[in-house]
Amino acid sequence: MEKFTLRRNVLASAILAAAATTTPQTLFAAEKGAIEEVTVVGSRISRNSEFENATPVQVMDRESIEKSGYTNLQQLFEKNPAAGNGTFSTRGNNQDSTANGAAAVSLRGMGADATLVLVNGKRVAISSFAESISTNFVDINSIPLAAVERVEILKDGASAIYGSDAVAGVVNLVLRKDFEGTEVSMDYGSAEDYSQRSFSAVWGINGENSNFTVILDHSANTRLTSSERGLDNPNLDSRGGDDNRSSRGFPGSFTLGDGTTVPDPSCPEERIDKGVCLYNYGPWNLLTPESERTGLLMLGHSQLTESVEFFSEIAVQHNTSVAQGAPTPLDDKANLYVLADHPNNPFGEDVKIYRYRTVDAGARQWDIETDNLRGVFGLRGTIAEWNWEASVQRSRSESTQTGDSSQGWVRTDLLQQEINAGRYNPFGTVQNPDSVIDAISTNLVRQGKSEFTGYDFSISGDLFQTQNGSIAMATGLEYREEKISDIPDDQFQRGLIFGTESVFAKASRDITSAYIEFAIPLPANFELSLAGRYDDYSDFGDTTNPMASLLWTANEKLSLRASWGTGFRAPSLAQVGLGPSQKSLFIEDSYGCAVNDAFCARTDYTVVFTGNTDLEAEESESFNIGAVFEPMEGLQLSLDYWNIIQENKIEAEPARYLYDKYCDSQDSLICDRADPLKPDDTLGAIQDIYGTYRNIGEQDVSGIDFTAVYSGLALAGGELGLRLDYSYLAEFERVGLGSTEDPITEDLAGEYEYPQHRWMATADWTLDNFGLTAGINYIGEFEDIPDVGASRTDRTVDSFMTINFQARYTGFNNMVVSLGAENLFDEEPPFAIGDGEDDLYGYVQSQHDPRGRFIYGKMTYNF
Repeated sequence: MEKFTLRRNVLASAILAAAATTTPQTLFAAEKGAIEEVTVVGSRISRNSEFENATPVQVMDRESIEKSGYTNLQQLFEKNPAAGNGTFSTRGNNQDSTANGAAAVSLRGMGADATLVLVNGKRVAISSFAESISTNFVDINSIPLAAVERVEILKDGASAIYGSDAVAGVVNLVLRKDFEGTEVSMDYGSAEDYSQRSFSAVWGINGENSNFTVILDHSANTRLTSSERGLDNPNLDSRGGDDNRSSRGFPGSFTLGDGTTVPDPSCPEERIDKGVCLYNYGPWNLLTPESERTGLLMLGHSQLTESVEFFSEIAVQHNTSVAQGAPTPLDDKANLYVLADHPNNPFGEDVKIYRYRTVDAGARQWDIETDNLRGVFGLRGTIAEWNWEASVQRSRSESTQTGDSSQGWVRTDLLQQEINAGRYNPFGTVQNPDSVIDAISTNLVRQGKSEFTGYDFSISGDLFQTQNGSIAMATGLEYREEKISDIPDDQFQRGLIFGTESVFAKASRDITSAYIEFAIPLPANFELSLAGRYDDYSDFGDTTNPMASLLWTANEKLSLRASWGTGFRAPSLAQVGLGPSQKSLFIEDSYGCAVNDAFCARTDYTVVFTGNTDLEAEESESFNIGAVFEPMEGLQLSLDYWNIIQENKIEAEPARYLYDKYCDSQDSLICDRADPLKPDDTLGAIQDIYGTYRNIGEQDVSGIDFTAVYSGLALAGGELGLRLDYSYLAEFERVGLGSTEDPITEDLAGEYEYPQHRWMATADWTLDNFGLTAGINYIGEFEDIPDVGASRTDRTVDSFMTINFQARYTGFNNMVVSLGAENLFDEEPPFAIGDGEDDLYGYVQSQHDPRGRFIYGKMTYNF
């Protein structure tokens, strides 16, 4: 903490000292026509369109979005070099995911909860289903790409402007407005065994001093299974990895009367390991789930008087998706048994079911439906040359996750009844009759709801003139209420459903905020920006965060910039209000293995987490220094060094820490074990491990961003534009709990899921009615996980480079026709041994897309 405070004071003093020694400012625009867009996010002060930002902002306008070929925001952000680990999409959704059907962006790899997502500069409701039990986020799948005019990415902390969550940066989605006429767009694309399609329509009409715009969007995609890409085998022994097949097999394994654990007699010898029958669950999993999304937006504004305007936004979104996982896995915690007189019992004595899987009941499937509703109504205008705005917002996200009796959901008490009646045969690989499967199956419902109510008032304008220009100010007040609930089916709470993570959360809070910002012109072409914000939370308390930035326009070709600020992230509602919620984690029970070989198999055990109402806010400090250089007409270069320090980080108590500390005892209250299998055993099988959330982590992340833009280059009679966005992760130092209370420090830069090099290059050439766009997406190499298996040796996951291409023709009347390909050369994701948790099939799903070559066509017609 001393390092944090000292550095904060030094940086603040340095910026203020530089400003104090400096003599009239000339505003410099390095990219004419683009600067007006980048002044929106990161400041509440309206500035001249030629103002060069003191904070790094990346903008993707409507034209760039069209040329990218992407049809949703999750595709766009996955490829962005500023995004990193923690960005997730529907890829890899399975029945164990706690945020199925949703997607989020994580700038700098610091987590989706460290990136603030705004729509038209305002907060929206978070997803009602948290990712990984406790990570609250804004579901970017709730905003159709057809409605987005531009995407603004502030790659700097901004809590002094926007409040909580703006730790790694801010994403602002600016919606289309003031549209006149009608635009219809349709596209269809496919890869091997996969397809997607979308349709959108935009209609707008202008009145006298008013506009009304309506946007309709619909998209759908088919599913893509793991087997269709050959990524369905978790046994990576032959490639230097681990055998991650499940000990919950089909056939199963049983415990005899003397405590001995044996596999089913029909288990093939090659699948027997440490007394259990292993099972390959990979073929049941989905790479991409089937989904469908429909959205409607209505935006309008009308001049009420000469100085007052009414504006409104209404958005409705309905998303559906399907998640799937392997058939229900069962273990000794289910307390299932088979009596000696069961007609199919091959052992001739009473036995307990130690490990088993109801494959005959089929895959477990969830149907997920999410409805989002957002309404914003407000007034804005001018008074005495000051701009003001007042608005009220109400937004809601409701999700329902259902599984019916035909979707593989087995209830253990019903299963035991059928076994006792001799109708269900748990031995061998028998397909039990449909009537019996119906008798053991059930219906499940999980319901989530997130609500957001906000009121805000702001005013901005020039305070007074100085010899260097006008000093501008923006200030405002905000009040918002947030509520979230995530209620699982009662059958989960009663312990009747196994093998699937269940989440329970319920919490609410209200927040009152005030902020102020100044833009101060200084001598010698310097401009100083100062900002501060106060937030008062009804649960954890209050916090104040300052920010300072300095811009020096050296001449028409060079400008230098620096920014510094503090930030915070409030404990998420899920972390505060979490009830008993389950998460499955692979753990090797080394304590139990020393007692009984039956516990030696690597198994996914259940860790039960609960919330912590005593959590404090995470604190952060960010620093950026950079330069924008225009060495020649049409060429712009920018280089930035950035650093973010995050302290008091909220993390779940690590499973390894809980295991090492508590699981060597049969009587532990944290690590719950069943009774020993044999009279002489001192430990039984692990049932549950209990943990919570604590302020235990720190992160120190730094890197370099480089951007080069060259426009207006003559080539082959046409005009060529080039762009390169490169991000280098220099350091990602994380401090957390090890196997003891002592902290451990890891430098994750270049380690698993943290590539140091990411870049994206595009070239766009136009000639009359023709246009060509080519793009290269590059994800650098990183270390594979070297220490999970004893046979593992250090290795590297290779870099992954894909090329996109699009051709378009605009010669038809009011029509644009495009044909393109993503991953043109059908590159396969590089092999990875994986982390033994989420990545079990030979690739890293958070970094690499296994879809393959995707070819698409698109038509847009305006009338």
